[in-house]
Amino acid sequence: MAPAPLAGGRLVLVVVVAAACMARWSEGIGVNWGTQLSHPLPASTVVQLLKDNGFDRVKLFDAEDGILAALKGSGIQVMVGIPNDMLADLAAGAKAADDWVATNVSNHVNNGVDIRYVAVGNEPFLETFNGTYLNTTFPAMQSVQAALKKAGLADKVKVTVPLNADVYQSPTGKPSDGDFRADIHGLMLTIVQFLADTGAPFVANVYPFISLYKDPNFPLDYAFFQGSSAPVVDGGVTYQNTFDANHDTLVAALRRNGYPNVSIIVGEVGWPTDGDANANPQYARQFNQGFLTHIASGQGTPLRPGPVDAYLFSLIDEDQKSIEPGNFERHWGVFYYDGQPKYPLSLRGGGNGNGNGSTLMPAKGVTYLQRRWCVMKPSASLADQKVGDSVSYACGLADCTSLGYKTSCGGLDAKGNVSYAFNSYYQVNDQDDRACDFKGIATTTTVDPSAGSCRFIIEITPTANGVAMAATVRVAGVMAAILAAFIHLVVPVF
Repeated sequence: MAPAPLAGGRLVLVVVVAAACMARWSEGIGVNWGTQLSHPLPASTVVQLLKDNGFDRVKLFDAEDGILAALKGSGIQVMVGIPNDMLADLAAGAKAADDWVATNVSNHVNNGVDIRYVAVGNEPFLETFNGTYLNTTFPAMQSVQAALKKAGLADKVKVTVPLNADVYQSPTGKPSDGDFRADIHGLMLTIVQFLADTGAPFVANVYPFISLYKDPNFPLDYAFFQGSSAPVVDGGVTYQNTFDANHDTLVAALRRNGYPNVSIIVGEVGWPTDGDANANPQYARQFNQGFLTHIASGQGTPLRPGPVDAYLFSLIDEDQKSIEPGNFERHWGVFYYDGQPKYPLSLRGGGNGNGNGSTLMPAKGVTYLQRRWCVMKPSASLADQKVGDSVSYACGLADCTSLGYKTSCGGLDAKGNVSYAFNSYYQVNDQDDRACDFKGIATTTTVDPSAGSCRFIIEITPTANGVAMAATVRVAGVMAAILAAFIHLVVPVF
């Protein structure tokens, strides 16, 4: 996900409805299942979590064999993803696409996995990519489509590409003036024609939170669904929330270019719970419940009435995601890292905008490491040079994004910040005693150091995949540079 473009003083976001699969809406909602965690839950545990909570569709960012195998016979529809770094190979010739489809689609479909879509790339036309994938995305889509046809699956499995809101815009800020971005206009029409010809949906990612994050003047209430003090008036239509306005900006872009009947799917939509002043469970609950209640009505939006096909972003927090867009990136889940729900939420749209009246079901059978934490020794001094160096090291290899201004751990004192960093590193490394030394200034404790809204975690027992990922984390070090500026906010300089 990434920020949407400016239009009329607001960041315009894609919003979407589905003309296809409408009958399934009443049965549930989709969700994005990301896997960038140091300690992922077993795939079978996550599949049961999906089923227990009524998610009937899941969107994956890669074709991971263990996950697809766990989805066998689950009754859950699957959108399987292809990472951007594979686009060039798939675009280069038929063999790569044939092999990919045989391994990641045909084998699993034949084994009882209900794969409905292949997502070729993820937001490949972001302006921040500087055109890297402009010449490979559509040829890759064509190659995968040809491979699916050769495999006899083209009628069942549709090829699409999840796109960010910056592929379209409105020069006036009015949805009815929507059109595709000028520099990729021709390419977008080529792709939309492909979608129309194959009966595939336009998949768009929707992030009102990013509007607020990027523009401090963005009206907060316009991001939610209870009416706005700053609505957008477009002819005879008044838009009270950014979702409807941006949905119709996309619909207008499709209409303007002769594609009024292409179906649309909300590929990603949600609100983070930490890592920023506006990322908290209260706002996340308000947005997600408001969204679910809004679309459960079946009314759609002014330019595209009807049910909405959507995938919440996301299922579980991911402590290894890149934080280049912001520290909030690791906190989009409606569940914590261990499959525990963050707040009440009715997936069927019941309850009010605060999500009262329904509680998500937690993951079953989760096992944890010992009730033990790593903290700064009481005798250690903040003035010791080893403190700053150790925190920088710990946060470079673990997750410290809950530390900062108005975050869940923003109320900790300096020693609390240090302890949080130490514990984060300690847990990522499976409570290895060597991971709680930091040149003699750290120690373990069985007394929970959590305070207020700040949760000092105990990591879950690692799976085989988790062990491999954690080993990679120990030697990676690449996040240290990204977090360097952030560290100065955590530990005072003496």
